[in-house]
Amino acid sequence: MILAGDIGGTKTHLALFEEGGSARRPRLDRKLPSREFPSLIEAARSFLRDAPEPPTRAVFGIAGPVVDNRCEATNLPWHVDGDKVGAALGGIEVALMNDLETTAHGLELLGPRDLETLNPGTARPGNRALIAAGTGLGEAFLLGGGRRWRPSASEGGHSDFAPRNPLEDELNLWLRAKHGRVSYERILSGRGLAEVYRFLAATRRGDEPEAFARAFAGAEDPAAMVTAAALDGSCERARLAAETFLGVYGAEAGNLALKFFAVGGVFVGGGIAPKMLPLMRDGGFARAFCDKGRLSALVRDIPMSVVLDAQTALWGAAAVALATPAHKEPA
Repeated sequence: MILAGDIGGTKTHLALFEEGGSARRPRLDRKLPSREFPSLIEAARSFLRDAPEPPTRAVFGIAGPVVDNRCEATNLPWHVDGDKVGAALGGIEVALMNDLETTAHGLELLGPRDLETLNPGTARPGNRALIAAGTGLGEAFLLGGGRRWRPSASEGGHSDFAPRNPLEDELNLWLRAKHGRVSYERILSGRGLAEVYRFLAATRRGDEPEAFARAFAGAEDPAAMVTAAALDGSCERARLAAETFLGVYGAEAGNLALKFFAVGGVFVGGGIAPKMLPLMRDGGFARAFCDKGRLSALVRDIPMSVVLDAQTALWGAAAVALATPAHKEPA
């Protein structure tokens, strides 16, 4: 039995797979609220109480930089050591990977129905890029040229934000005064969307119903409120916040196309894009993606799609685990 996991700041999705089985057909899976557990070890132990048999090895995709099979999660108070997790789970082999790297592995398992194209372009042999906004912002690239790609993680979501227009200049200054340094994740995340809304409120842009203002002030998930109001048109300021957010998001996706020369395609994953898809279809996201000055024609010809399958990172972790031969002690 193989254990795979997608570990994020909000949820931990764990699943068991049969040896030799499909990476998209778990025998058992469950989503756990990450912050209700003090560690990955405790979350895994809770999940495995219902397991038909113990796993022989595991692969976990985790939101944070992984070095020497260790990770300090970026948006979760967990310090994860793969060797210690393996020892606690019965001495099994455990591999930690960045969650965008496992998502990148999962891309190869997706079909046409799992994607929605926002910029058709023309896919060519070469690299691919992946960007995913959710609790945080992840970025990865896939090195390749034939029918297979080799994923590699990055921490590009923490690179410095580069504003493109006067509104984004103001947003940058407002965030810098509040936080000191402004990364792309400071904007392109659930918390970032809420911050964009607060900036628009502070600078008195867009109308805001009084009832919405009261609800937003006490909301447990203000970003979800902004998204819902932007979609149903009930709050002009929420719509403006979503448009500003998506402009930055599309621009950074285009930046990845240039940085990684991703002529094989750019993929937009994470939990936010599918929820904002009706707003992304109006063309603003794709225009920001393609607006690259002298290289706009190059980027316009690069395919860009939204990943619709929310479990792609889990499928990728399972695919890596299933493809990894079990360790055997020498005779």
